Amino acid sequence: MSQSLSKILLHVVFSAKQRRDLIPPELREGLHAYLAGACREQGSHAYRVGGTENHVHLACTLPRTLAVADLLEGTKRSSSKWMKKEAPKRCGDFVWQNGYGAFSLGQSQLQRLIRYIDNQMEHHRKEDFKAELLALLDKYEVDYDEQYLWE
Repeated sequence: MSQSLSKILLHVVFSAKQRRDLIPPELREGLHAYLAGACREQGSHAYRVGGTENHVHLACTLPRTLAVADLLEGTKRSSSKWMKKEAPKRCGDFVWQNGYGAFSLGQSQLQRLIRYIDNQMEHHRKEDFKAELLALLDKYEVDYDEQYLWE
């Protein structure tokens, strides 16, 4: 094959530092749009970005030429700067947590993930971020040591 082709779908989740409620409602939609654009700038297609006051989910592709860590480092760094610029008084100390969860999925699972991301506000009326992350780790069968999950 003379050409390298790939389509790797990711479900990514990360939170504000210490899972604090640092994403004000009036900036949430703009942040989600910014995150989609930050993905696009790196060659990733963001199918959906959503979340709550303390975390975000992304349904996106992994560009053929980037590692997951590089995609998320660039996305988190630039969006953190965006938050500080958009609302310096309210978000001047905004920072994302150091880590993230990144899970692979198949094309047939994408629409279900998009619905899940769209429903985040309703979902979190019943379950907090910590419980959600533990459930995702179990769902995607990721081995982890809970003492290293939380900052």
